[in-house]
Amino acid sequence: MLENTIFPQFMADNIVIRLLIASLLGAVIGFERDVHGRAAGLRTNLLISLGAAVFMILSESIALSYAGKIGDPVFRTDPARIAAQIVTGIGFLGAGVIVKYGFSIRGLTTAACIWISAGIGMSAGAGFLELAIITTVISLFCLVSLHPLERKYAKDSFRVLEVETSSKVDVSELIKVVQREDLSILYLDKRINYVDNKMLLKFTLRLHYKGVTDKASHLIIRDIEDSTIPVHRISWLHQ
Repeated sequence: MLENTIFPQFMADNIVIRLLIASLLGAVIGFERDVHGRAAGLRTNLLISLGAAVFMILSESIALSYAGKIGDPVFRTDPARIAAQIVTGIGFLGAGVIVKYGFSIRGLTTAACIWISAGIGMSAGAGFLELAIITTVISLFCLVSLHPLERKYAKDSFRVLEVETSSKVDVSELIKVVQREDLSILYLDKRINYVDNKMLLKFTLRLHYKGVTDKASHLIIRDIEDSTIPVHRISWLHQ
């Protein structure tokens, strides 16, 4: 069984201290999200952690209130029942910040932060203050310290390159300009306007790139501009 070894027992049993610690730790996680411009920021994570703590305290209080009536089936209580519903409810809340955009899914980290904020609040609400603090420290380390590490290794990302050119252009020549070692062309859509003699080529690309992926876009666009292919318009879209 988990026990607090640093905090005196009266602190772990004090409801006000539990709520304050849950709010503070949730705010710490939320502040990091706020700094990075995420929708679920300081106030959201603070309230999630505080709310989870309230439900944990309420669950514990209800169980203790009817502890003397355990033999009566009418008043039989399960302290873990409300906690289980917190996990379910947070799942719906986290799903609300996840957005699928093309090949990419955004908001997963924020959803994970909402989930962990609820866990921190539940830990503090149950009186396991050390568990709540240690979880916050590990989570903050993951969010702050591991972010730069992600730029140290190559990973896949997806982009859409649109090139408007003359309908007389040899498509294979443009493909040669775009193609490179760290890039794969997944799809190529072609639209030809015979009235204006224009052609729109839409490349769906997968880049295996280390660092800021959009640096690769500048190289590709520059190569197209430096080629002999007549270009009317170029656009680079995130997926």
